[in-house]
Amino acid sequence: MFNFFSKKNKVTDISWLGVDMHSHILPGIDDGSPDVPTSIRFVKALQELGFNKLIATPHIYKELYPNTQETIGAAKDALQAEMDNQNISLTLGAAAEYMVDQDFTMDKPLCKLDEKHVLIEMSYLNESPGISQTVFDIEIKGYKPILAHPERYTFYFKDKTRLKRFKEKGCLFQLNLLSVLGYYGKEVKLMADVLLKEKMYDLAGTDLHHERHLNTLTESVLSGRLHELIGNYHFRNQDVFGHDSI
Repeated sequence: MFNFFSKKNKVTDISWLGVDMHSHILPGIDDGSPDVPTSIRFVKALQELGFNKLIATPHIYKELYPNTQETIGAAKDALQAEMDNQNISLTLGAAAEYMVDQDFTMDKPLCKLDEKHVLIEMSYLNESPGISQTVFDIEIKGYKPILAHPERYTFYFKDKTRLKRFKEKGCLFQLNLLSVLGYYGKEVKLMADVLLKEKMYDLAGTDLHHERHLNTLTESVLSGRLHELIGNYHFRNQDVFGHDSI
């Protein structure tokens, strides 16, 4: 009887998050999906899990993935065309995940998640020089920076004060869903747990790149484990990105 009621009360979808605002599902332009058929498989799987909107965020990193609005737009159009062909009604948006390094610039229009939100990242090993200034510059331009997966930056593991200063400056934080599952290791999970406890996250995303990510995510959602861990946290995905203006 105990097992019956436990199963009955489990939440085995991800409609409570609704919008995935960080993924690498556009075909052939970074280290995510290599082609349209793979992208379609990812889209269908994410829809089945309960997402109603996906905002793809391919890397813009000059050294490895020198994407532009044009390359991102072309990849999005190719995926959207096949989604239309297969009558997949899920809303698809496209933006970018910007590596903040010496090549990052705002001289050209940014690939934003909506009218004002910009997703940024750093190397996992070293804090980007001038990251505080970059956050400030983004905000001066009238945009709102979102720092991707702060729990994965090893240089903050022993000193979280700089992360708190980012929050004080108005920077939003995005959690990788796989982090709370231990996918990236124990230290990353511990950091994620601390930031969750301190209510420092604003948003969450899959950061989906490949089949292993999808398999881990799917198992955690269908088993109810992901909802048990973070389903009652107030992520703002739906509030911020649930509109259809992209």
